[in-house]
Amino acid sequence: MPGTDLTLLVQAAEAAGEVALRFWRGELKSWDKGGGAGPVSEADLAVNAALEQRLRGARPDYGWLSEESADDPSRLDAERCFIVDPIDGTRAFIAGQEGFAVAIAVAQGECVTAGVVHMPARGITYAARAGGPATRNGHPIAPRESALHGATVLTSKAALDPVHWLGGRVPPVRREFRPSLAWRLCLAAEGRFGAALSMRAAWEWDIAAASLIAERAGCAVTDRHGRAMRFNQPRPLVDGLVVAAPGLHAALRAAMAPDDGDGATAADARAAARDAGAEIAGAGTAGQPPSGTPADAPARPTPAKDAR
Repeated sequence: MPGTDLTLLVQAAEAAGEVALRFWRGELKSWDKGGGAGPVSEADLAVNAALEQRLRGARPDYGWLSEESADDPSRLDAERCFIVDPIDGTRAFIAGQEGFAVAIAVAQGECVTAGVVHMPARGITYAARAGGPATRNGHPIAPRESALHGATVLTSKAALDPVHWLGGRVPPVRREFRPSLAWRLCLAAEGRFGAALSMRAAWEWDIAAASLIAERAGCAVTDRHGRAMRFNQPRPLVDGLVVAAPGLHAALRAAMAPDDGDGATAADARAAARDAGAEIAGAGTAGQPPSGTPADAPARPTPAKDAR
């Protein structure tokens, strides 16, 4: 039921966004998860609880995979499973930046059938269902083709290490960054940037919803080796990603060094999180459009400090 699932996801994501905004730019409790897993805040947990209550209340037979919930192996036996990141871009959220998202998907088997990426502080909702269009605030979106030379690629500095590229020749792309990985895929899907790229492993909850949005927009969506992404796996990791219009995707893949990795690992995903943290700490405007790029939407008003 991807159509009715999508309606549920949109409503749940937008309601969860209101929960997040009650904490955003307020006095926020946050702490490190330990083990290199990065920070978490009371807002992440509050949004997760609100989503779980709403989504599982509506679909009690669906499995549940969330960044902020203990993994329940019974999800692997469910016909359908929610895949949730309550706040994608927690570091940006804690820093009071706009570049965070609520990301929710439904997977049937190993394929995503409905996905929503909602940007509460920017008033943007990306959505798609299997067989349908990808939309931003209800309007269809599509990627744009670009030559490899000069293409704008949303990625970390680590992805442009010569070790990842054929003959050590890094392609002459223009690197950009946004704190939410889900948002990066959506920005490629709507043609504001040429591609989203990661040479490190990604957690399923970061990319499940956005991968479908990008695919239905018209992007080629694969892991870094050019393989189809698979979701609701026992180890919920995808081995990197390449998301772009088909021509640019092919050009990026052709420029990459032969596979020399050991597959996706949790340590690799934690390293990706550290990369993102370094980017956010080093750029006071992280999460904002580059100079000359129209703003995606006006920011929401800042809630009062004592709002909860």
